[in-house]
Amino acid sequence: MSGSLTMSQRLHVWLSGNPDQDVLRWIFRSVIAVTVAVLTADLAAGNGWIGAGDPSLAPERPQHSPGIDLPVPAVLAPWLPGGDRRVTPLPRPDGAMAKPMTFELLSGGKLMATGTITPGSSEAFAAEVARRGDYIRTVVLNSPGGSVTDALAMGRLIREKKFATEVEAGKYCASSCPLVFAGGVERRAGANAAIGVHQVAAVTSSNTAPRDEMDVAQRISARCQRYLGEMGINLQVWVHAMETPHDRLFVFKPDELKSLNIVTTGATPAAAQAAPASVLPAPKTRS
Repeated sequence: MSGSLTMSQRLHVWLSGNPDQDVLRWIFRSVIAVTVAVLTADLAAGNGWIGAGDPSLAPERPQHSPGIDLPVPAVLAPWLPGGDRRVTPLPRPDGAMAKPMTFELLSGGKLMATGTITPGSSEAFAAEVARRGDYIRTVVLNSPGGSVTDALAMGRLIREKKFATEVEAGKYCASSCPLVFAGGVERRAGANAAIGVHQVAAVTSSNTAPRDEMDVAQRISARCQRYLGEMGINLQVWVHAMETPHDRLFVFKPDELKSLNIVTTGATPAAAQAAPASVLPAPKTRS
């Protein structure tokens, strides 16, 4: 008799012979089993554990050129086509630029300050000003930067003496050098002069805890920000500095130099510049 029952009749008999809770439990377990099976199959296909079938039936995926259309970290954006190329690798100084800053007084009251700002550069600068301060009118900078503490001291002395500052055409003033430049009561930049900033890096001993290094860096940053405000520089300059890693350089455009009050007047005409091209060799800036 039971062998002649249809499938629907068998299901009816089974349901009538089981309580509702048993039926619901069976349905729930079935749903769970099907869900697990589907997820397992999808995971296996995604990881290549099982064949993906006929490749010709799969939807066509766009082809990417390595390093061009794929997502990249924001810090690499300047090197992509159409990126903001003002953010460049930090130039590696060589020749005179890699040596401690030197000072040379030229005609027209121009004191040429060339080279790296090292610990003690501010004292050497102060001694030069003490000897020849009556003749100095403008401090002309060509420097990859260096010691922040010395740069701040030099900038304050420049403001105290009411000197002007200048970066000549084709020269550059980077890292902590703009802090010196900011001290000028009048600030000029020649054509294609590069003025750039980046984050400050605390110089500490090898056994200094990371938390202490962070504290030192924050204190230096606060000093620089306060100083720029006192010198009349738009503090957006420091925002750009803090957004740029210390091994990169954010170079300001000519219109930004003016709008942020980094420069206050146009460059000295080329005919009036006292320094010959051979005096201050231009560094090879790598972009």
